[in-house]
Amino acid sequence: MFRWLVVLLMWPAPAADTEPSLQAVIEQVGRGYRSGDAMRVLGDVYASDRYFTFPRFHATAEYLKSSMLKAGLSSVELVETPADGVSPVGYWTMPLAWDVSSARLEILDDSVPAAARVLADYQKVPSSLGMWSGPTTPEGITAEVVEVKKGDVRNLAQMDLRGKLALTEENPANIKWLLVKAGALGAINTFTENPGLADGRQWINAWGDDGWAFTKRSTPLLSFSITPRQTALMRSLLARGPVRVKAAVDSRHYPGSYPYVTGVIAGTGPEEVLTLGHTSEQGAEDNATGVAATLEALSTLHRLIAEGVLPKPKRSIRVLSMGEMYGSMNYVQSNPERIGRTVAAMCVDTPAASYDLAGTEYTFYMNPHVAKDFTDAFILKVAGEYLPKVNRPWHEKEFTTGTDTYMAEPMVGVPTVWGYSGSGVETHHNSEDTPDRVDERSLRDISVIDAAFLYFIANAGEPEALWLARLSESRGYGQTLKFASQFLDSIAYAADAEALGTLRGQAEAKIAYSVDRESQAVSSVLRLVPKPRNAAVRTALGPMLDGLRRFGYLQSSRVGSAVDARARALGINTAVKPAEDRDPQLAAALKLVVKRKRFGTLPLDDLAQDRWEGYPSGAWAAVPTIALYWCDGRRNLADVIRLTRLELGPTEFDFLGYFQFLARHGYVEMIGADP
Repeated sequence: MFRWLVVLLMWPAPAADTEPSLQAVIEQVGRGYRSGDAMRVLGDVYASDRYFTFPRFHATAEYLKSSMLKAGLSSVELVETPADGVSPVGYWTMPLAWDVSSARLEILDDSVPAAARVLADYQKVPSSLGMWSGPTTPEGITAEVVEVKKGDVRNLAQMDLRGKLALTEENPANIKWLLVKAGALGAINTFTENPGLADGRQWINAWGDDGWAFTKRSTPLLSFSITPRQTALMRSLLARGPVRVKAAVDSRHYPGSYPYVTGVIAGTGPEEVLTLGHTSEQGAEDNATGVAATLEALSTLHRLIAEGVLPKPKRSIRVLSMGEMYGSMNYVQSNPERIGRTVAAMCVDTPAASYDLAGTEYTFYMNPHVAKDFTDAFILKVAGEYLPKVNRPWHEKEFTTGTDTYMAEPMVGVPTVWGYSGSGVETHHNSEDTPDRVDERSLRDISVIDAAFLYFIANAGEPEALWLARLSESRGYGQTLKFASQFLDSIAYAADAEALGTLRGQAEAKIAYSVDRESQAVSSVLRLVPKPRNAAVRTALGPMLDGLRRFGYLQSSRVGSAVDARARALGINTAVKPAEDRDPQLAAALKLVVKRKRFGTLPLDDLAQDRWEGYPSGAWAAVPTIALYWCDGRRNLADVIRLTRLELGPTEFDFLGYFQFLARHGYVEMIGADP
């Protein structure tokens, strides 16, 4: 009791003019939101970016710069980043710029009705041409079409496709390097994420030989995409005999620039919060919605602040509209001092689909465990305060790779949550991703949540920091209890002493891990507090951290009691001790420390795929990405392996071999390794 009294006395009393509550912020933002403005921006961005060339990306950037200035944002910048095919950003290689004037693919067979012979026309359906497709001669080329099924991929490099176009069942971006080895002129894609869209075309947006973007090392193969209806026609023709087509593409690769745009609502202090949505994609849902939602979030906040409805925040609020990954990484790399002042971020890479379709509710993705943070609990609180008012369900999910949320990783250090919705009818990267599928209510929802999240953190002081710590504490109890409960279920059905020992060891490790991670989330609020008050606030957090530790001990005791009870039921008369992990990798990894050289993920896009030794690209793969994030230059590799498995679950991934592979190619430094 005395300890609690001391803490309360040390905590400053709230000011008489208290800051607006989260509920008040949500209410004001909801009233101030302008649906018409957001939908107009969405349509304008889509109309430009649906052609996905670099001149169009520049047109979109100029439009967004103008829109930010009209919205009253300050320090608006349009920044040109290299698109030269060689410049590194993090571990990634920047793409070459690309433009196309026209592209057409036509079947050369008079038995096919004239209207059905045209398989692709870029001017009518831009995604009928893959991004970064190479050119033909001005008069075009004729070529035989050869079908490449998924079962053929393992032998594709040995096939002779010289002078031919491959009709691919697999997304051709995934096998481009093999098409190059086979000598193909290019690919006609039949892969689609939704075969039910009979006239939809999957957008092929990756065409590098060894990664996503086309770089100077890449081969300018042709790339087309056809519909499921056209695929059926092509397969019926191939069943009859050889099929020839004529392709004409007027495209070019060139050194250019890849723009991003940013602007701020100025706060009273030097720190910032950030929201980001990516431009430069062909779809309305993915991701003109994200661009429109983030811009309207800031536009609404600026109006409310200018009208005196909301006070000017303590921290600036920034919007960043950029090409996915490449743009945000350039922003991070070029603005280290600003990134160091950015306390939190929200990524809006999402559809805004119909309320009336299943699977369109919002999901909020958390930070990776290495960056457990108060923003995890807070974004769920914002959703919980707002979405029930519009009768909308929502979910939470663990961190996943795939978008700009890598910013949470420790070498960048900006905790970043991600709001994402399903699209109901799956239109991801498909020509059917059009503005008419956007539900303005869903767009409103994510924009209001984004604005409330940003403003509350931007204006948070000591009282708000303590409240955010409480949210994280409550979430921490729930997370730890969830893990313990899962093991209690398994213990009840364990068959022998060995299984019980394994479960006890795993449970104790997982509970201790959970307490450690959730304690970090509670302590993360300290960055919202001025340094002179840091010690006092840290003291105030002490009882919360003690409570989490005691709760973890209680859950471990429950596990121990359950193990003992199950052992007695099985007739085991000796004490069941926690089993140790005997993975041989761990002994070898104990003396090794991995030191990273750059921030972000590791796509291997500067290394030919036949030199990857069977290891995956780290651009999106979860296990190598999470393991890389745990490498801080101090932890030994055995700890990295243990922490990665605690975060993601059991895996047979060859951690030792993978990091030795990275070290051989100069991506990381392996300290303690034999010379």
